[in-house]
Amino acid sequence: MDWSSLHTYIGSQATDITWWQMILRAVLVFLFGLALLRIAGRRVFNKAAPVDIILAVLIGSNLSRALTANAPVVPTLIATAALVIFYWALALTAYRYKWFGWLVKGRAVRLVRDGEVDWKTMRHHGFSEGDLAEAIRAYGMQSVQDVAAAYLERNGSVTVVPKK
Repeated sequence: MDWSSLHTYIGSQATDITWWQMILRAVLVFLFGLALLRIAGRRVFNKAAPVDIILAVLIGSNLSRALTANAPVVPTLIATAALVIFYWALALTAYRYKWFGWLVKGRAVRLVRDGEVDWKTMRHHGFSEGDLAEAIRAYGMQSVQDVAAAYLERNGSVTVVPKK
């Protein structure tokens, strides 16, 4: 297919595209974005690590430019696909090399050990006493004395391990 003929259907300038060209662009960008997110995996939006959130924001930003004709469609879609491939390479490297995974995704930190709160770690990570209490209640416990350990995970969630 000749790329110039594609512009006949989807338009080439933001000021010149018609309502039906915008609809075609929306469908094209939606399907392309869906395919990229299927490749990138569900983690992009489910309890995301910062690197996952960055990918989601960048994909949305790029695809919106293609949708509104603020950038050429094909090069923008190619650049967005390259971004997903780069993310995939980062994820594989993080899987293979523990130190790289720590660099890109961070590490879990212990907030509670044997019922004792590590206030220095809590303060350092901006985690309040109320946040901890909420996490403990979510695990069906009433107080920090019921907790063997609590971790602030790499994705921002909290894991609570009850005392035996």
